[in-house]
Amino acid sequence: MPTPARVAVVPEEPGPLRIEALTLPDPAPAQVVVKLIASGICHSQLHEIHGPRDADVVLGHEATGRVVAVGSDVEHVGIGDTVLVTWIPRTVGPPPRRPEPAWVDQPNGRRAMSQGVFAWADHTIADELYVVKLPDDVRTDVTCIIGCAVMTGSGAVINTARVARGQSVAVFGAGGVGLCTIAAARVAGADPIIAVDLDDAKLETARRHGATQTVNASQVDPVARIRELTPTEGLLDLFGAPVAGVDFAFDCIGAADSARQILPSARAKPLGTDDRSHAILVGIPREALSVEALDLLAHEKHLTGSIGGSCKPERDVPIFLDWFARGALDLDALVTRRYRLDQINEAVAALEKGEIEGRAILEL
Repeated sequence: MPTPARVAVVPEEPGPLRIEALTLPDPAPAQVVVKLIASGICHSQLHEIHGPRDADVVLGHEATGRVVAVGSDVEHVGIGDTVLVTWIPRTVGPPPRRPEPAWVDQPNGRRAMSQGVFAWADHTIADELYVVKLPDDVRTDVTCIIGCAVMTGSGAVINTARVARGQSVAVFGAGGVGLCTIAAARVAGADPIIAVDLDDAKLETARRHGATQTVNASQVDPVARIRELTPTEGLLDLFGAPVAGVDFAFDCIGAADSARQILPSARAKPLGTDDRSHAILVGIPREALSVEALDLLAHEKHLTGSIGGSCKPERDVPIFLDWFARGALDLDALVTRRYRLDQINEAVAALEKGEIEGRAILEL
């Protein structure tokens, strides 16, 4: 039977989000209806809030909840199961089909669309490919951020980069995704782990999550400082200069400056070796990325993107839950603010002002 829901809607015209009371339909054969418990507030959603659109929009793409209805073709979850709702298709192999984006019909007759899922709501309806079964005894508050922040940041380390013990890492941005990147680098045994940010408080938080060195980019040139911290004694590059820089430089911001800084922060290739470094774009870029082509070519650096941490949720979520259970991933420390659904505009404003360290969540 149809499910009453309260959903935060971004109107087509500029203005605050509004909470709509509406009814979700019975699930289609490949859909699941979930009563949500907690939902993460991701910085990337600001792009959708402030970007152009030709319809109302529903947001939120990382959440926990319990299944209240399933379509006739759904087999991996049932009513009452604890689940994670995420924007990344759950399957280990290629998805068997393209998952359908969710939408809601509002009382005013207008349809509000999502990019895939929506989770700023007390109930959601989603394609079953976006719904991952969780253990029944798992905590369902802070674990909601595994659906995006953890998979994006930690996944970039273990899947995209495959950082090994003793390799050096620099992480630009100590927000929710950056802190997950730092935590995963610590689990991988990276050394040093250098956190770069503009805010001393965020840098101190980064140390608690595993950073061994910090760089305030508002006070020093971060590229120069990273190179000072990572000399490679006795080795020269193609041009006869001393080799310095990190094995892996991650941009977890996507801003123009940080996107340009990861490549020169990555170590030059030592002459006569096959030792190559990597610059990895994790944050969503806001503009075209320009790079120093000679640096890329002469030092054979790798520049790559990482979308969703190259994660497969059915494979990777159990890994991150294990990290959380044994204290290697401190989700309690990552979640620094909690809001109710009616406070969504307050939460968005705090996110825009840079007032949220780590990650904020909605408790639903």
